[in-house]
Amino acid sequence: MMENLTTEQLGIPEISNPLFTKNHAEKLKELTPKAEIRILKDITCDVNGQIKDGSCFEKAKIPEKIFFNPEHTHAAIVTCGGICPGLNDVIRALVLSLYHWYGVSQISGIKFGYAGLSANPPAEPIELTPQKVSNIHNLGGTMLGSSRGCPPEDEIVDSLVKNKIDILFCVGGDGTLRGAHEIFEAIKKRNLPISIVGIPKTIDNDVSYVYRSFGFQTAVAEAKKAINCAHVEATSAYNGIGLVKLMGRDAGFIAAASSIASGDVNFCLIPESNLVLHGKYGLFEALKERILQRQHAVIAVAEGAGTDLIGAANETDASGNKLHNDIGGFLKSEIAKAFKQWEIPVSLKYIDPSYIIRSVPANSDDSIFCADLARA
Repeated sequence: MMENLTTEQLGIPEISNPLFTKNHAEKLKELTPKAEIRILKDITCDVNGQIKDGSCFEKAKIPEKIFFNPEHTHAAIVTCGGICPGLNDVIRALVLSLYHWYGVSQISGIKFGYAGLSANPPAEPIELTPQKVSNIHNLGGTMLGSSRGCPPEDEIVDSLVKNKIDILFCVGGDGTLRGAHEIFEAIKKRNLPISIVGIPKTIDNDVSYVYRSFGFQTAVAEAKKAINCAHVEATSAYNGIGLVKLMGRDAGFIAAASSIASGDVNFCLIPESNLVLHGKYGLFEALKERILQRQHAVIAVAEGAGTDLIGAANETDASGNKLHNDIGGFLKSEIAKAFKQWEIPVSLKYIDPSYIIRSVPANSDDSIFCADLARA
């Protein structure tokens, strides 16, 4: 079935875009793609090699006319879900772009995620100015705070109306963007002129159709440091084993990328592949062979790996994400048991950097990406 991926508009854009009045009109026109240009969601061809018609995305463009009058527009920013490197970079770039490029002087920061838009918010929105965000890109986390879960969408819409917010920028992962869509649908039912803009965020790098999510590169760099420490521990002991558990609830991108970056990982375990422990092709036999041959080994495991063995916890977080049992602790115990049965002494060191890899400021690569993403 053909999906409708068209970006809906609130109304006819009649306000001159301020960007075209700053002596860049001709250059900006070059950056504005023609209406017929689309990006295919799926590329399928017929028997003659011709691309079939299918779902497609609109290409981003800079319009000459916009819907909201910047002088009378109230924009707001909310950050939701787990924190990740680059959130403050996105907030800062949004504020600077809105203020300096478009002339929007009323910008609010919603405190502690969607909870800040509930009927009883934990804190009132704060004013965001270029001065207030001038140095936040040097800090980890989010200056606005965050939370999981989403109050009833009607409560949020009531709050948007109460605070006279015209545009809400929602920065978050799949749960946040699902919530943003529900808010959009509630706004649509009331026929209100309020715009919802989603900015995808997750260090797990697992947002559909998004090739790279911000914070991922920084998380990989930090995870590599933990792997390097595990390698030092493993090589500093006879039959040393370094076991590192990394974030990655349903996707193993961080574990895989940091393992490749390190070059010292012998076994990388990810959620996308079933984990076999015993038998000729099992992890433990391969690990035993490695230890007997080289006297050390390093294992990187994503937190969501091995659910086929140990199962998932019978609970979810406030965003509706399934929680996992501790694969790291399980492997630590089972590896020790296996080598004890084989009467092979090992020195096993277990490292769980957990939230450390997401709490740091964005590195240079992510900072550039965050600024570009926010401006776009």
